[in-house]
Amino acid sequence: MHITSLPSPYGIGTLGAEAEKFADWLKAAGQSWWQVLPVGPTGYGDSPYQPFSSFAGNPLMIDLDELCEQGLLTKEECQNADYGADPSIVDYAKISATRDELLHKAFSKFVDDVGYTSFVLEEAEWLDDFALFMAVKKHFGGIAWREWDEDIRMRRLEALENYTEMLSEDIRFEKWCQYIFFRQWNRFHNVCGSKGIGIIGDIPIYVSPDSADVWAAPDLFELDEKLCPKRVAGVPPDYFSKTGQLWGNPLYNWEEMKKTNYDWWIKRVKRSAQLYDMIRIDHFRAFDTYYAIPFGESTAEHGDWEKGPGMDLFNEIKKQLGDVNIIAEDLGDIFDSVKKLLAQSGFPGMRVLQFGFNPENSDNDHLPHNYPKNSVCYTGTHDNATIVQWFKEADSSSKKMAKRYLNKGAFDRFNVCAVRAAFASPSALAVIPMQDVIGLDGRGRMNVPSTLGGNWSWRMMPKDLKPKYADMLRNFAEAYMRIPK
Repeated sequence: MHITSLPSPYGIGTLGAEAEKFADWLKAAGQSWWQVLPVGPTGYGDSPYQPFSSFAGNPLMIDLDELCEQGLLTKEECQNADYGADPSIVDYAKISATRDELLHKAFSKFVDDVGYTSFVLEEAEWLDDFALFMAVKKHFGGIAWREWDEDIRMRRLEALENYTEMLSEDIRFEKWCQYIFFRQWNRFHNVCGSKGIGIIGDIPIYVSPDSADVWAAPDLFELDEKLCPKRVAGVPPDYFSKTGQLWGNPLYNWEEMKKTNYDWWIKRVKRSAQLYDMIRIDHFRAFDTYYAIPFGESTAEHGDWEKGPGMDLFNEIKKQLGDVNIIAEDLGDIFDSVKKLLAQSGFPGMRVLQFGFNPENSDNDHLPHNYPKNSVCYTGTHDNATIVQWFKEADSSSKKMAKRYLNKGAFDRFNVCAVRAAFASPSALAVIPMQDVIGLDGRGRMNVPSTLGGNWSWRMMPKDLKPKYADMLRNFAEAYMRIPK
């Protein structure tokens, strides 16, 4: 359940009262973990997997009510703003414009305090570059950094100094937004912890090409002398896509990263370990072997498999940070070498129930009786159809297999049967998308991979947070010994 999907009167879910209310609901439901998507500032396609920074937070999630309580905004200003016509979706275009205006109003009344000054000093290593990046980006009308004037694009010293001076107030605004976000996040995290709810966060494997990460440290990525990517990320053609998936993210220069003992990755994992109680690392297989597509290709059909850093990176993480609570997203086309890396790391992998049912009625790793203890199981992920949508659209053979496997009776709801099977499985942890708890069809789908527009916008309505759903989860958790002692 992503933060943006929570109810709120302001067009998008925030870190405010509704987040705390959901934590209360989870406690009543006997749950002990809440998994969210990446919380970075969203850019291209509104995707949380293409943030403008791997270290910053998303200002769209800032709770406006707290700013009202502090006298930085009025209730009337917040209530009269345009957040879009449909409260069941996030209208990112309107939300972004409205939020920017409201946050600037609040910022204009803000007086520096000790908390802000301390935050700016403590986070300077990433915050200075990020704030300048965002200020310059807005100065150029929001275009990607590779289209900026050459002097600032190439980070020449004189240009950095000139833009820092020219855009000083805009830079201060960006830093203030981050200060407010992380202050609210820490409060939210502490509230969840006090209720016995741990937060599972998400690290995207790659960074956005249009990000402060790439602009500020181009040597860490496969870029040419003009700072264009040499090769980009994606996955080859498979059952789901005849031409593969062309993600377009720049690839890491692992050789260069190794020279610094993976300093950038260490800092990234350290930041995530501060924000979350457990971390899901997206596309884990790329640490073993990753798919490299020549820049400029229109599809992912012509790429090569390259060797990733493997255990060398994770050994360094453990050496510097100790044991970090990590879930490895090991879905997709998995080589034996990826399975070996997962075993060496000791991290739990993922299992997805709806992947288990197939026209051949064949046994596979995604059927619950095959789940290892050291795994995290899901009915589906943010990239899948909801379990109800899957059942409606599945071929008759897969549907028959699912009904028999789940022992679905004539009057049983399919999503309830699926949730029960996940809870009954051997997996150490079972995570259910809220859409599958409620039993939503395709209207509740969060993302369709390789499509642009209409994704990441689902929102739960206040009426959906019913006690009966909490009772269902608690009953299953008690029945299958998943209630924390």
